[in-house]
Amino acid sequence: MNSKAQFLQVLLVIVTMTFAVRASNNMISTTVPLLSRYYFHFTQTEVGLISAVFSLGTFVTSGLLNSRLPSSTRRKVFIASSIAYAVVLPLYYLVGPLTLWLLTGVAGLTLGSVMPNIITSAGLLEDRRARERLLSIYTLALSASLVAGPAIETAILSSFSLADVFLFFTPLGVLAALLSFFIKFPPESRVEQGKVHVLGNVGFKTAVLNILAYNIPFAVILAFGGIYAVSEFHVSFAEVTGLFTLFFATSLASRIYLSIRPPDSVRLHATAAVSMTAVGLSLILFGGNVYSFALALLVLGIPHGLTYPLSVISISRTFSPSERNAANSVFFATMMLVGVVTPSAAGALAQIIGLKDLFGVLVPVLLFLLILLNKYAKPVDEIVKKEVKASTRA
Repeated sequence: MNSKAQFLQVLLVIVTMTFAVRASNNMISTTVPLLSRYYFHFTQTEVGLISAVFSLGTFVTSGLLNSRLPSSTRRKVFIASSIAYAVVLPLYYLVGPLTLWLLTGVAGLTLGSVMPNIITSAGLLEDRRARERLLSIYTLALSASLVAGPAIETAILSSFSLADVFLFFTPLGVLAALLSFFIKFPPESRVEQGKVHVLGNVGFKTAVLNILAYNIPFAVILAFGGIYAVSEFHVSFAEVTGLFTLFFATSLASRIYLSIRPPDSVRLHATAAVSMTAVGLSLILFGGNVYSFALALLVLGIPHGLTYPLSVISISRTFSPSERNAANSVFFATMMLVGVVTPSAAGALAQIIGLKDLFGVLVPVLLFLLILLNKYAKPVDEIVKKEVKASTRA
């Protein structure tokens, strides 16, 4: 098999598995809050907590287990987790108010091993431009799944219940389990893993600040956006998932752009993304109808599409191939920690100030993160400038 055929094979496996996992994973993230609120009558605080349980499970596996395992062991855990994830999905159909907590935690645990290893596999190419293009295509697959998933769920909810949705998405879990056997792993050793200094790396700091500036509001949108639309504008469950489709459609468009033109400047793109997030949140705060809410989701989808690719590109530029599993695992664990803290705090705060004002509170937080982001992103951009100068001289 020639190198081009091998590249296409790797690309096909990564894109297909990414699509299957992320579409079903996002369905869990958006449907469990609705299920808990309207089937089992959870409070706003409890809705936030069950979203946090999901992220906590992912954080534990990604940050405490996956980042410390050697490649051969990690591959076995990855395959076992993918199979377990396929088993978890149909079990949601049978849950009660107590078992919902347990199953959501287990779903989070399985995903903590699955997602970081797909990211690492997507970043194994040596050539920077080719690697960043593959990473952008990987994130494009994420966005495509986030458009298709809610669209499919909208069609399902037109004729079936919330609990039925999990059965319809089960084949995606089965597909992911089958493809897990074909995901490539880097040849790492225990020694190499132990010597990786992740937290002090400027690319890692940039990646984390960048993702915080979006994941904090995104965690609130996932946990409470659907509930806000139902309570404030009296839309149906099917219309809720339709609104999320708008959000993920502009996210997809942003990632198509990055796939065609991998960014030289992380800093400029990240600044634009944070600014648009602040605009979108302001539209929710000051909007008074479902149309302004839909417009806000369209705007917010653009930075959603930009932010994650910029973070994984920042990591890929500043870590060697043997270091990237540790970096990606800690990065993904950080994302999940945000998913633990934010819905919990947001649920408690929403009880006091209401959901609408909750979105407004996030704007000053974003502006603070933007100041820090501009500081750390400059050295990441310098790496590309040096590479361009070196190639010009050659």
